[in-house]
Amino acid sequence: MLRAALLTLRYAQEHGAIGLTKTKAFKRVFVHWAVENFDWPGSSAEEMFRYNKVINEYEFPPLKVLHYLLISLRLGRHFKGEFRVTKRGTELAQFPGRLFAELIPFFVLEIDHASYSRFEERPFGKWDVWMNVINVEVDHGTTEAALFTAFYGEEKDLHTAGWREMVAFSSCVLRSLEWAGLLVQTREEHDGKVVHHVFKTPLWRSALKLDTDAMLRPVSVH
Repeated sequence: MLRAALLTLRYAQEHGAIGLTKTKAFKRVFVHWAVENFDWPGSSAEEMFRYNKVINEYEFPPLKVLHYLLISLRLGRHFKGEFRVTKRGTELAQFPGRLFAELIPFFVLEIDHASYSRFEERPFGKWDVWMNVINVEVDHGTTEAALFTAFYGEEKDLHTAGWREMVAFSSCVLRSLEWAGLLVQTREEHDGKVVHHVFKTPLWRSALKLDTDAMLRPVSVH
């Protein structure tokens, strides 16, 4: 999300502005540029253009969310049919660390992540609990199913009853942290099922200070 924000702000600066549609969404020319340059996990240009040659902002959720963030944080504004970078946005675009401190906490903690998820269902829980438990459970990597079990006591997946709870947790918590650059997920097939593995990124360890840090085990060196 930070990289996408920097790319968008710098694009608007270099081109003077980004054109908007009548509904105040980014015009397709920029949406296509964003798809090609963001290289978003699970939404690469190859995947996005495989079935659709024309893509609108609402069809590329990361950009739609980012657009909302930039306007909400007053890093950009709409003026006469264009998106323009504000003085504040221009300043923060020069300092990625400061931009991260403004953008990512707001994105993770303040956004209704269910609003852009598939089923618009919210998982039970709070961010302080999710973050502190994930800090321990994912320290050396784990699976999405095991992490769900750690929180809710019963393993679920797309093949069991209650799978929508699993999807809500994955969409609103794990995907949000992945979009923030704090987690990374990988997929593999095992016994005919897709298994999702979850790992921390280096950014998690360098950017976060949590109550459960003292519980982390050092990485074993053999």
